[in-house]
Amino acid sequence: MARMHKSRRGRSGSKRVYRTSPPEWVEMSKEEVEKKILELYNEGLEPSKIGMVLRDRYGIPSVRQITGKRLLDVLKENGISIKYPEDLKSLIRKALKLRRHLEVHKKDLHNRRGLQLIEAKIWRLSSYYKERGILPADWSYDPEKLRVELS
Repeated sequence: MARMHKSRRGRSGSKRVYRTSPPEWVEMSKEEVEKKILELYNEGLEPSKIGMVLRDRYGIPSVRQITGKRLLDVLKENGISIKYPEDLKSLIRKALKLRRHLEVHKKDLHNRRGLQLIEAKIWRLSSYYKERGILPADWSYDPEKLRVELS
């Protein structure tokens, strides 16, 4: 598949091995993994970082293989609701950081174009999440309001 804002193709990546049961080397039980996920979330880690810590530190290749649920589903079951999806939140943070840069460097045309591309991705992604019911239907991208909210 081609890149969104480039005229070239993407690169192929490694594929995860298809497996429904947990691997033999994983020593943690389902309850221990769920407890560890909650513990790492309470430390302030984002869901993708939690997955990386579980993979690198505890040898858990996939939360779904062990618990039978996605990491976000484990968090939802324990009463933790995430206000913004992580990919949208990171794009918003990137746009806010670029806006701060452009306030100081007003003639930086390359980064002004980059901001336009990032905000186009935010709008596209937000409409997807509105259709899926993850974001409220009346949500709109307002950089000033979000600067206060995500800081």
